[in-house]
Amino acid sequence: MAHTGALSGLKVVEFTGLGPAPLAGQLLADHGASVTTIDRKPLPTDPTEINRRGKRSVCLDLKSDLGHEAALRLIAASDVVIEGFRPGVMERLGLGPDDCPDTIIYARMTGWGQTGPLAQTAGHDLNYLALTGALHMMGRDNEPPMPPLNLVADFGGGTMFLLFGIMAALFERQKSGKGQVIDAAMCEGVPAMMGLLHQWQAKGTWRDTREANLLDGGAPFYRCYACSDGGFISVGCLEPQFFAEFIRLSGRDQAECATQNDRSTWPEMRAQYAQMFAQKTRDEWASIFEGSDACVAPVLTPTEASEHPHNQARGTFLAPDGVMQAAPAPVLSRTSAPNVKAPTPPGADSAEILKALGFSSDQIEKMLITP
Repeated sequence: MAHTGALSGLKVVEFTGLGPAPLAGQLLADHGASVTTIDRKPLPTDPTEINRRGKRSVCLDLKSDLGHEAALRLIAASDVVIEGFRPGVMERLGLGPDDCPDTIIYARMTGWGQTGPLAQTAGHDLNYLALTGALHMMGRDNEPPMPPLNLVADFGGGTMFLLFGIMAALFERQKSGKGQVIDAAMCEGVPAMMGLLHQWQAKGTWRDTREANLLDGGAPFYRCYACSDGGFISVGCLEPQFFAEFIRLSGRDQAECATQNDRSTWPEMRAQYAQMFAQKTRDEWASIFEGSDACVAPVLTPTEASEHPHNQARGTFLAPDGVMQAAPAPVLSRTSAPNVKAPTPPGADSAEILKALGFSSDQIEKMLITP
């Protein structure tokens, strides 16, 4: 598989798992890295496995001598290892950081981190958010916090900080010639994104009550409203000039601009805006505000999002084999990402990879795992 893009030449080994680690491998592959997944057993092609796109795959029995040796050879020929198992799993397989060359960047993705009282316990995005204080800020007043899908902890606090650690370690290796271990924990990535909220807490301008603050739906000018057709509209006019534009286009009294940030007026303003938006359909409101600085946008379904003119103009979404998915991001001016290719099924490249690692035909035959 020929690779182009900004990360062309970077070799990554990914131990297949779920969630944040596979997305990290996919994003690296999107920009040209050669990413090889180590899978457990061959499976049929599944074009919906988007996180596998652009990767090669070898199936290995890591508990066998030959499978273990193949994994070590593959790692030794690479720059980065990505794994997302509980602490100690890779060490028990004889594939931990101490078993690898000291030039390897060993990227570990967990929810709780490699150490600490919770390191060996199970968890999911919602649990990691809960212990960071972020979940407490999300949802309606006097109701349980609402899960924000699994975008915040898994992929924001997880994948993105794992990638940041990899890039930082690669940069440092240019000076030292040494690799290092990246201990990326979702419960630490999430707080790292909360600097503005921590600032407001320190200043005493953020209340612990949900739906009472600037960004949690408390502000009438930063929340969503139901429309007459059952659709929804998002309003995010935080700055005074944008709020003034919102007031003008919605036909409301400009006197409201003077009390925009008076929290005592917010409950009544929310009720009035809810009544106002309920008078027209989502698309009618979208047409009124389209092209303005009022910071109002329709809440689209995923299918609608892929068809929106702005997203189409930017090429934000692709649909190889009819499977809608995001195009590689971000956009780079010189080293554009290579064309997206359909996901490779587990084991599709086993023989080719093992041959390149120097194994004989007889050894490869013994290592090939059948479905």
